[in-house]
Amino acid sequence: MTDRVNLRPATMADAKRLFEWRNDPETRKASHNNEEIRFDVHLKWLEVSLNSPDTRRLWVAEWQGRAVGSCRADRAGRAWTLSWVVAPQARGKGVAQQMLSTLIAHFQDPLLAEIKVGNMASIKASENVGFVFEKEDRGVLHYVYPRSSGPST
Repeated sequence: MTDRVNLRPATMADAKRLFEWRNDPETRKASHNNEEIRFDVHLKWLEVSLNSPDTRRLWVAEWQGRAVGSCRADRAGRAWTLSWVVAPQARGKGVAQQMLSTLIAHFQDPLLAEIKVGNMASIKASENVGFVFEKEDRGVLHYVYPRSSGPST
């Protein structure tokens, strides 16, 4: 991947694409909640998310003018927990690693990631950008992005 992935704030106009990515079988398998989501529930979630910048931030990743994924940051005490989805057609191209690198630059606060055991693509992407494994708890790997102040949850 030669061009950089850019992040832009998500909007309600992204609802359909975010919904499709969220309900993709591979995405669901890697998600904490692997149930299929109804569109009306998704719309309510998206509206609340977009109107809660102090507790949740949501971006769409674009590469060569095309939407290729999304990433989210959820407030967790003083830290932010990051999560991400790569669009099915963009998988295997280094998109997640570039999204994370770009996303990390948006924050000075401590950063966390929670990745399901077996999600090798997300494990690799997070470790490649500097996240450090902290612990495993009930099938979830907890990662910390080292900052001088350290995370506090």
